Amino acid sequence: MLHYFLYPLAKHHTIFNVFQYITFRTIYAVVTALLLSFIAGPYLINKLKSLNVGEVVRTDGPQSHLSKQGTPTMGGAIILLVVIVSVLVWGNITNSYLWILVFVTLGMGAIGFADDYSKVVRKKKGGMRPAVKFGCQVAVALVAALLLYYSGFNTVVTIPFFKEVQMDMRWLYVPFTVFVIVGTSNAVNLTDGLDGLAIGPMTIAAATYMLLAYLAGNVKIASYLHIMYVPRAGELAVFAGAMVGASLGFLWFNTYPAQVFMGDVGSLSLGGALGSLAVITKNEVLLLVIGGIFVVEALSVIFQVGSYKLTGKRVFAMAPIHHHYEIKGWPEPKIIVRFWIIAIILALVAISTLKIR
Repeated sequence: MLHYFLYPLAKHHTIFNVFQYITFRTIYAVVTALLLSFIAGPYLINKLKSLNVGEVVRTDGPQSHLSKQGTPTMGGAIILLVVIVSVLVWGNITNSYLWILVFVTLGMGAIGFADDYSKVVRKKKGGMRPAVKFGCQVAVALVAALLLYYSGFNTVVTIPFFKEVQMDMRWLYVPFTVFVIVGTSNAVNLTDGLDGLAIGPMTIAAATYMLLAYLAGNVKIASYLHIMYVPRAGELAVFAGAMVGASLGFLWFNTYPAQVFMGDVGSLSLGGALGSLAVITKNEVLLLVIGGIFVVEALSVIFQVGSYKLTGKRVFAMAPIHHHYEIKGWPEPKIIVRFWIIAIILALVAISTLKIR
């Protein structure tokens, strides 16, 4: 918004030239989101406490989690609020990609809110019916996919590490986009089981896509690195920057021992936004590396359920996999920090593919 109103003043005062630079606006999107999180966080946590919006802990999980019963949840509303405000303040509001990301983030957030409200406030065991929840997620992702497809968006998918390996999916790109967005949204949701476990890798992944968005949107850099150039995608660095700031701000309150949990309203919206960033920056396959923690968490659940249904045996002591390590005796902070370290390594590997092509 500041770009829209203040940059035209550059013809009168050169100081307003700074608002044309994506790097400048990205930095301040991070700062704005971080400061807003610090300001809004305590208020929202106290409000959730006063409304008795507390976490419902599974009795069949690790017994150490029983002490977390009643910890305020639905704190992801903080993330939603500050991301959207920061993007509207520092983003170029004429950029259509920005609005698609806003739509997916708010759409997935609304689904998460409905699920949390059903579980926590209405005390409905399990929350929304899985089929309804999944159907709503698909609907949000499908709208975004169709908007991209009918705007003439490039349907070519590239493979990391290989410069010449490309595949034009054409109309299949629509279901592929839906799969990426919905899959990432649910994968982040499954990872959100320990204090700070999901928000740490999310911060790292968002920071990585902040860089990738800027590179993909710069025709000279994209040409030099032999990556796909996506006109106007550089603006998404501002959105990713807002995600970084909001995630760091939320981590301040969510770090072990957590004062608040993000709930589905946070995990589904962040996951949807991350999947959308991967699609629009043309780094869909690279998301498997950048979001490797989320991928492994989701696969652990799939393998566990599949194995039990087919053979009656479990692959892990408990799924998702972070609970497996808890039952094996690893302290919660050790699991969290080690997963963060792996997330950092994976992000570095992903960035290295920019030169290994």
